[in-house]
Amino acid sequence: MSAVPFALLRHAPTEWNAAGRLQGLTDTCLSPEGEAAARRWRLPAPADGWKRMSSPLQRARCTAELLQPSAAVTVDSALREMSFGVWEGRTLAELRVAGGTAFAAAEAAGLDFQPPGGESPRTAMARIGLWAGSIAQAGEPVVAVSHKAAIRALLALATGWNMLGRPPHKLDWRSVHFFVVHDDGRVAVERLNVPLEGAS
Repeated sequence: MSAVPFALLRHAPTEWNAAGRLQGLTDTCLSPEGEAAARRWRLPAPADGWKRMSSPLQRARCTAELLQPSAAVTVDSALREMSFGVWEGRTLAELRVAGGTAFAAAEAAGLDFQPPGGESPRTAMARIGLWAGSIAQAGEPVVAVSHKAAIRALLALATGWNMLGRPPHKLDWRSVHFFVVHDDGRVAVERLNVPLEGAS
């Protein structure tokens, strides 16, 4: 059975990241600090020579375009962030106060946590799993810029984590995470938390 490697990283920071706001599909741009960070970042080998892909959201697309070494970027909607519906723009602290026990119950749903008008991690996991399967079919290694919840969904797919309790691996969001996808669509962790050169 053959396997194709691929890697994901989270976009550089935005002002909403700094404020702790849920972004989801809200198309926020990089903050000046985030844009400067993306310009400093250097992809580690062997991802520095791989095909470059990105979520269509501008914070990810801009990061992918600024990363060194520079390369053409292919946009794929499957790499977009999980939708947080009506909760976008709010902080978790605000939602926990306003939502009380109902919000606590939603958080305890694990893979089936679903914001009103939004998307569950289980749905995001299926979407990004299909994307990984397309990488296996194409047979070409890829490095993609995506989003926190989408990458966590991929980690759940690769490890069987049900998103209840702590994740099996703590992810550093200023690093690159390497996976492999087999020709039957099965995804496995290869190496996590490989530092981006230039990330402080």
